[in-house]
Amino acid sequence: MSPAASPAARSPGAAWARLLCMGAVALTMGGCASMSEKECLSANWQEQGYRDGRNGHPASRVEDHREACAGVGVVPDTEQYRKGRDQGVLEYCTPENAAREGRAGRSYRNACPARLEGTFLTYHRLGYQAYQAQQRLDSLNRQMEQTQRNLDQEKKEDKRRELREELRSLDRRLYQARQELRDAERRLNSKSY
Repeated sequence: MSPAASPAARSPGAAWARLLCMGAVALTMGGCASMSEKECLSANWQEQGYRDGRNGHPASRVEDHREACAGVGVVPDTEQYRKGRDQGVLEYCTPENAAREGRAGRSYRNACPARLEGTFLTYHRLGYQAYQAQQRLDSLNRQMEQTQRNLDQEKKEDKRRELREELRSLDRRLYQARQELRDAERRLNSKSY
């Protein structure tokens, strides 16, 4: 009897094990690499550093590239990489970008030099507060819509009464969430870049 035909090989546990094993193999074959083989072989390390800095990657990103390129025998030129990253990070670490990153819900990755980090974090925090307020508002809107659908489908009067009360409560919470979002956006917009 071949292994594929054995009951153990056909079990759901064995199928999951094979699937996990294939996934692990796929990941180790470059799915998580910071650079492809082709990129490693043709890299301009100053440009790569600039792109990484501009995108807010920490200085340690060069080590990810070192790992990704080791298989093809390419070693990053760390001096050129640093020069490029130092320039790119100046574009990333602006108050405008900090607010944009926070507002989009992206976390800070310790990319800014100490002289820029305090200002960056202030604007990022304000942007992130607006993002969180928007998330709360969106969640309450979804709850309101679902509760309204439930009310529309409910036949029992006592349950309908409960759902109407829940809608009134959600309406009050929505009003408060809208106010919180306006306040967060006002704080963000009142900061001059």
